[in-house]
Amino acid sequence: MITYDFTGQTAFVTGAGSGMGADTARAFAQAGAAVALVGQDRDALDALAVELTEQGQQALAIRADVADEEQVAAAVRQTVDTFGSLDMAFNNAGIMFAPIGAADESAEAFDKITAVNLRGVWASMKHELAQMRTQGSGSIVNCSSLGGLVGGAGRASYHASKHGVLGLTKSAALEYAPLGIRVNAICPGTISTPMVERMIAGGELDLTAALAAIPMGRLGRGEEIAASVLWLSSSAASYVTAVALPVDGAYTAQ
Repeated sequence: MITYDFTGQTAFVTGAGSGMGADTARAFAQAGAAVALVGQDRDALDALAVELTEQGQQALAIRADVADEEQVAAAVRQTVDTFGSLDMAFNNAGIMFAPIGAADESAEAFDKITAVNLRGVWASMKHELAQMRTQGSGSIVNCSSLGGLVGGAGRASYHASKHGVLGLTKSAALEYAPLGIRVNAICPGTISTPMVERMIAGGELDLTAALAAIPMGRLGRGEEIAASVLWLSSSAASYVTAVALPVDGAYTAQ
């Protein structure tokens, strides 16, 4: 992986307890950033914080539900109070339910998905931007999905939420570009994470069919998502904002 030097900077990562969030948090820490680990699994967050601090890195575990704006605001305040700034954010927390027809999905399921996947990104970005505005700098990367670029039978609400993330990203990028703040999104394909492993084990995802639909012929890895987030967060991408970057093995190019 290409390395970056984020010494003296602070990264804020939601959904940091496992999968892409944990891998990205590790990458930020290895690049010298202090990292706020935000999520709902206290044990997983604490374990990752211990792992990073034992390696001589700075990490802070914060239990918060991104669907609750007050908890997000408190997490941002705690991060700034502890580390002194908020320079980079990866708004990664998200959920997905088993496939269901659009005519059969409950309003409760729709509300739960959008509460985390869309409102959670909105709330996180809102309070990150408020802090970055006072600093006059910052970079935010929102986690959309290949589902933000294409439709998906049986997952209308999930894809709607991920399309919404791109609307938030582009609008905020336009508004904050003059202030020196960049806002981008990544659109991961099918990545080998604990969530995907559970989907395969539970019969929600046919691995053979999934691999056949990916031109590169394999699942993505968490560290490949981390590499994309770190590039977008770094000075190497200083003229890049408002993009929706597919990281999907060419799935959405078909």
